[in-house]
Amino acid sequence: MIKKGKKMAWPRWDFFLFLMLGRMLLAQLSAASGTLTQSQQLSLNQTLVSAGNIFELGFFSPRSSKSLYIGIWFKNIPHQRIVWVANREDPLQASDSDTILKIGGDGNLIIMDGNQNIIWSTNISVQSNKTSAVLTDKGEFILKDDVTGSSLWDSFNYPCDTLLSGMNIGYNTSAGVRLVLSSWQAENDPSPGKFTSGLSVEMPLQGFTWTNYSRPYWRGGPWDGANFIGIPDVDKGYASSINVIVNKQQESGFLSLNNFNDSDVIIMVLKPSGLLQTILWVEELNAWQVTWEAPGNPCDVYGTCGPNSVCDKNKSPVCDCLKGFVPKSTDEWIRGNWTGGCVRRTKLLCEISTSENTTNGYESDNFLQLREMKLPDHYTYFYAYDYQSCKEWCLNNCSCAAYAYPDRIDCMVWTSELMDVQQFPSDGVDLFLRLAYSELDHSLDEDKRKKKLIIVLTTVSSILILGILGYIFCRWKVNQRGNRRNRVEDHIPADKCQISSEMSTDNLWEEQALPKDSSELPLLDFAKLATATDNFSEINKIGAGGFGPVYKGKLEEGQMIAVKRLSSQSGQGIEEFKNEVLLISKLQHRNLVRVLAYCVHGKEKLLVYEYMANKSLDTLLFDSKKSHQLPWPKRFNMIQGIARGLLYLHRDSCLRVIHRDLKASNILLDDDMNPKISDFGLARIFQVTQELANTNRIAGTFGYMSPEYAMGGLFSEKSDVYSFGVLLLEIVSGKRNSGYYDHERDHNLLSYAWQLWTESNGLDLMDKSILDSDSSATVLRCIHIGLLCVQDHATDRPSMPSIVLMLSSEMDLPQPKQPTFIFQRWLNSDTQSQISKTQSVNDITVSVAEGR
Repeated sequence: MIKKGKKMAWPRWDFFLFLMLGRMLLAQLSAASGTLTQSQQLSLNQTLVSAGNIFELGFFSPRSSKSLYIGIWFKNIPHQRIVWVANREDPLQASDSDTILKIGGDGNLIIMDGNQNIIWSTNISVQSNKTSAVLTDKGEFILKDDVTGSSLWDSFNYPCDTLLSGMNIGYNTSAGVRLVLSSWQAENDPSPGKFTSGLSVEMPLQGFTWTNYSRPYWRGGPWDGANFIGIPDVDKGYASSINVIVNKQQESGFLSLNNFNDSDVIIMVLKPSGLLQTILWVEELNAWQVTWEAPGNPCDVYGTCGPNSVCDKNKSPVCDCLKGFVPKSTDEWIRGNWTGGCVRRTKLLCEISTSENTTNGYESDNFLQLREMKLPDHYTYFYAYDYQSCKEWCLNNCSCAAYAYPDRIDCMVWTSELMDVQQFPSDGVDLFLRLAYSELDHSLDEDKRKKKLIIVLTTVSSILILGILGYIFCRWKVNQRGNRRNRVEDHIPADKCQISSEMSTDNLWEEQALPKDSSELPLLDFAKLATATDNFSEINKIGAGGFGPVYKGKLEEGQMIAVKRLSSQSGQGIEEFKNEVLLISKLQHRNLVRVLAYCVHGKEKLLVYEYMANKSLDTLLFDSKKSHQLPWPKRFNMIQGIARGLLYLHRDSCLRVIHRDLKASNILLDDDMNPKISDFGLARIFQVTQELANTNRIAGTFGYMSPEYAMGGLFSEKSDVYSFGVLLLEIVSGKRNSGYYDHERDHNLLSYAWQLWTESNGLDLMDKSILDSDSSATVLRCIHIGLLCVQDHATDRPSMPSIVLMLSSEMDLPQPKQPTFIFQRWLNSDTQSQISKTQSVNDITVSVAEGR
C-alpha cells in the first residue's frame, strides 16, 4: 500500500509541475505580446512587457517600503525607475502574495488583494465586456474594446510624476480636461505629494509648479510660441525637448516632449521636493543626467521677494524694491523676510487727481524702462497695433502699473501688484514701469552737465568741420569729372553726344551707389539691349508692373531675355532698382527668377531676366479663356513651388529676405509651368534674430497687404504669409482678390471664401473649369491653409516652414479665425480714386498695374 501510495504520488507532482510550467508559459506569452486578456491574470511574480521590450508593467515595492503597487518602468534600464503607478492612493500590503491584476467581468481592469477585495479599478462604463489591455512601447497602458478596437481607458490620461514622450500635460477648457504631473509624497512613497506641475489656463499660457494644487511655487513665464520667456536663454536646454500646442478657439493648451531620436530616452520628472527636472539616460555613463531643472536658484521660487520687488540671484541680498517703491515693513525687510513686498513711495498723478480732484502743480506720470526682466505674473494680454499703442493704453488707464511688448506676444499690461519679477543677466524682456514724475531721473549734477555740454560742442564742431571738408572734396570731384567729360566730348562727333543735363547725377549714382564689386551681375550696354528688343518696340512689350514695362528680347548670341525698364512715371525708383540688383544676385533657388544682368544709362535703368515663355501667372489665371490651361495638379504644384520659394527667402538663403510684394503678376511661369517668384524691388533683408520691422513708406499692392503693414507699416515674415494666403485663394478660385466684389452680399474674395468655409461649401470656391472629384480633398486643405494665412493677427498665422509641411502632409490643421477684410473693402469702395491722389502725401506706394 505504501508503494502504491508512492506510485500514486508521482502524478500529483507531475500535475503541479505542469501547472507551474503553464503559468510560466502564460506569463511569457503575455510578455511577448504586451497584452493582458480576460483569460489571463498578472500575479505578484509576473510582468507584462511591451512588444519592443522597452517598458515593463508589474508589482513593485519602493525601497524600505511595506506597500505594494502596480507600476510601469523601463525594461532595460537598471535602477528601476517607476514612470507610472496605478494604485498610488490605495497600496497593497507587500506581504500579500495572492494579489493579482486582471480584467473583471464588467470589462474593467482591477487589482484584487488576497481576500478577493477590489483595491483599484479603471471604473469606466464599458458597452461590451469583451476587452483587453495593452502595454505599448511608449509606456502607455491602454484598455481596448476587442469588438470595435477603440480605446476605453488610457494611463496617459492619468499622469503621475513623470512625463514620457508622446504624453501630454495641459488643459482643454471646453472638454473639462486638466492634466498635471503630481509628485510622489516621498522617494519611497508614490502617493500624491504636495506639488503639481502643468500649464495655466490663460493666454498666453504659462508653465507652473504649484503646492496644494493652487499656490504657485515656480513659474516659467508666458509662452511666446517658441519658449517660456520667464526662463533665461542659458537654461533653455529644455526648449528643444518640449513642444507646446495652443488652440485658442477650443481654449486648450498642451505640452509634450519632443523625441527627435528614438534611441534617446528623455523624461520630465516632478520630484517630491518640488524640483521639476528634464533628465536624459546616458548609456555610456550608465546613469541619468539632468539637462534642465526648476527652480534653479532662490529667485526662481515664486514670490520670494513679495509684490512690487525684484529678485537678482547675483546680488546680496537677492531682494530689492522696484524703483519708486519702498518696503511695506522695514523691520521685516531688514530681517530678511521679503514676502511682504513693497509699496509705492509717491502716488501717481491719476491717483491724486481722482482723490483730490486736482492736478495743479503735478507733472504727468511716465515709464521707466527695466531691461532683461522676467515679466510679472497676473498680466492682461490684448491686441495693439504697435508698441506705441500699448504704451498709450497703459498711460490712459490709471490702474495700469506697467506694460511690455515682447516679440511674438505683443502688448501685455499689469493692473495689479507686480509679482514674481526677476532680473536676468541676459535674454530677458523690457518691462516699462509706471512711476510718478518725481520718481524719474530728470536732471544731471553740475559735473555731468558740463561733461555733456563739452561732448555736444565737440560733436557739433566735428560735424561742421567734416561737412566743410566734404563739400570742398565734392566740388573738386565734380570739377574733375567735368574736365574728363569735356575731353571725351572733344573726340565724339556732335550727333553722338546727346547727353542730358542730369547725366552727371546718374553717373554719380552708378559710380557711388552701386559699386562694381557690390553685385555679381554683369553690366550690359544699353545699345545692346535696345537692339535685342528692337528699340523697345510695342510689339515686343509683354507686360507692365509697378516698376515699368517689360520687353521680350533676343541677344546676338541667340539667348532669349526679358528686359524690365524703369518708367519715369513709376512709383518705384533708384532704391528699388538698386535693391533688386544687389539682392537677387545673391539668391539662387529653382522657384526664384534669375536676373542675368543690369544696365544704367543716363536716366535709363534696366534689369535683364531669364525669359519666361508662359509669362506671369495672372495672364492665365484670371483669363476665363486661358484658365483651363491650369488644371488642379499644375495649380497645386505652383502653390507648393511658391511656398518653397518663400521658405528659401525666409529661412534657407544666405540672406533673410521679406519680399513685401507677392502677387500673381510677380509669379513667372517657365516652359513647364513651374512658378518663379520675381520683382524684389520692395524686398527687405532681416537679421537672423530680427522678427519685425517698421517703415514710414508703405509700398506694395492693396489686396495682398497684411493688416499690420497696410495700417501701421509693420512687416515681417508673416506679412509675406498673408500675401501667400491671398495668392493661394486666388489660384484655387481663379478670381482676383482686388477685383472680385459682390456688392449685394458685401463680399470680396476672402470674405466669400470664409463664408463658404463656415457653411462647409468650400468646393464652391474652386474654379469651375478645373473642378473634379479626385482633387476635392487637396483643394479643401489648400483653402483651409489659405484662411489660416490671412488671419488678422500676425501671431495667429503659420510660418512658411509650417505651411510647407501642411501642404506636403496630412497633419491636423488648427481652425482659422474670421478675418475682418476691411482693407479689401476699402480698396473696392469709392475712395480708391482718392487713395491714388493722396498716396504721395501719405508716403504710400500702391502697385495698380498688374499685367505682365
